[in-house]
Amino acid sequence: MSSSKIVELDLISKKINIYVCSAILIVGVIGGCFNVLIFLSFRTFRENSCAFYLLVMSVCNLGQLATGLLRQIMVGGFSIDWTQSSLFYCKWRTFCFQACMLISLTNICLATIDQYWATCHRQKWQKWCNVKLAHRLAAISVIVWHLHGSSYLVFMNQVVLPTGVVSCINTNLIFQQYINYFLSPVIGRVIPLTITVVFAVLAYRNVKRISYRTVPLVRRELDKQLTTMVLVQAIFTTFAITPSVIVNAIISYTNLTKDPLISAIMQLTNLIMTCLYYLYFASPFYIYLCVSERFRRQFFYVISSQWHQKKMYVNQIAPQSELEKTIRHNAS
Repeated sequence: MSSSKIVELDLISKKINIYVCSAILIVGVIGGCFNVLIFLSFRTFRENSCAFYLLVMSVCNLGQLATGLLRQIMVGGFSIDWTQSSLFYCKWRTFCFQACMLISLTNICLATIDQYWATCHRQKWQKWCNVKLAHRLAAISVIVWHLHGSSYLVFMNQVVLPTGVVSCINTNLIFQQYINYFLSPVIGRVIPLTITVVFAVLAYRNVKRISYRTVPLVRRELDKQLTTMVLVQAIFTTFAITPSVIVNAIISYTNLTKDPLISAIMQLTNLIMTCLYYLYFASPFYIYLCVSERFRRQFFYVISSQWHQKKMYVNQIAPQSELEKTIRHNAS
């Protein structure tokens, strides 16, 4: 009886990997590309430090989806693991996966802190809110987490298990303990959640008081827009990441997985929480679209502009093509 339930749970897990995870991947890549396009299209965003952090975050989210969720789909849905056939991909994928995750989380933290600085009534704090500093801090985050990730290039290797299956695993026990007990739960979950929620709430409180201060209208509206965006994203991030922390802790620190049926249930639960976790990387564009009317107008403006440019290009090419046909016809 229990074996049939295990088979049924495995089948459910496979379908979730194929359909649910694939949908999250497609939606996330489309949204991420739109985010990058919008943040690069408007001068107000290009010259704003918070928007720059969100731009870097969006790029890293695309990398995270490509190196993390795509593998989850291929392994869990189709039993295809490219890390078994290529040592380079074994090392490179893990390196990029961790770097993109940590850079993304770092920059959403910087974005919420930046909005707190931008909306603060103290002039000395507002001075910390500038694009040059944003470029430097974002560059530092990229360099630090890439250097940190170089350890994966050393310790990730292909190992032949007793069952004869080749597996891409971390061969350094100390480094693996560091990942399990500090990097993943603390740096990758607890610290980013705490920073984003605290500073997003503080920035929102500042924005509610901003009308009482002498602030240019354009600056005031932009601060309101970005603060609302990062606040809602911070709240969503809490709900997206926290369940995976709890489930991973249960799996790592308890003996429940010794029973095959309970292990299958926990693996299915972990898969569902993993899907929820990847929604953090896939959802920013749709969060911004829902909570900010100004962002919606900017999105539709960018799309319509691209459409009109393409239409004008086609209209310019068409007469030239007709002229070339006429010349060839007369020549013949």
